[in-house]
Amino acid sequence: MQSRTPASRTGRPRSAAADTAILAATREALVELGWSKLTLSDVATRAGVAKTTLYRRWAGKNELVVDAVAELFDELELPDLGSLAADIEGVVLQFAAILARPEARSGLMAVVAESTRDDALRERIRASIVDRQMRLVLQGRARAQHRGELPPEPDPEQAARTVDLIFDMVAGAVVHRTLVSGKPADEEWVHSFIRILLLGLVGAARTP
Repeated sequence: MQSRTPASRTGRPRSAAADTAILAATREALVELGWSKLTLSDVATRAGVAKTTLYRRWAGKNELVVDAVAELFDELELPDLGSLAADIEGVVLQFAAILARPEARSGLMAVVAESTRDDALRERIRASIVDRQMRLVLQGRARAQHRGELPPEPDPEQAARTVDLIFDMVAGAVVHRTLVSGKPADEEWVHSFIRILLLGLVGAARTP
C-alpha cells in the first residue's frame, strides 16, 4: 500500500502525529465550512500546527483534501463471509457508509471536479485513492479463485484488465448511486447490484 502522504523532503523527520492531526482537522473543516471556505490557515489552527508545516507536506488545498479523504477509504476491509457475493456486499456497504459521511462526500466531489482541469491532481487521486483501494479487488479475486468461485487467469495482462474493470464497475456504481443520484445504497440495492454484477443481466433475469 502506498504512503498516505507525499514523500518526505530532506531535513527534519515527518511527525506522524502532526500528519494525523492535520488530516483530521481537514475533514472537520470540510464538514463545518465546506470546500469553498476551507483554508490551510484554518486547518493549521485546528490541528495546532504552523501553516508552514502544512506547506512542507502539501502543495495546496487540493492535495491536502485528497489525502484527508483517502485516509477514510483506508478504513475499508474486505470481510470473509464465505462467498464472493457476500464478501462484495460487505465491502460495498462499508464503501457506501463512508460516502454518506459529509467530509467524504464534499471532499471527493470537490477534488474530482477540480481534477477535470488538473492532470496532476487527477493522478494524485488515482494514486492515493484508486490504486490503494485496488487491494480489495485483488484480495477478493484471489480468495474467490481459491474457493473455486472464479477461474484462474494465467495471463497477467488479462488479469490486470479484469481487476481494473471490477473496480470501475463497483466504485462507479456506488459513487453514482450515492453522490450523483443521491439515493441510498442500502442492503436491498446492494444485493440487487451484486446479483447483476456476478450473474450479468441475462443470468440475473433468469434467477427467481
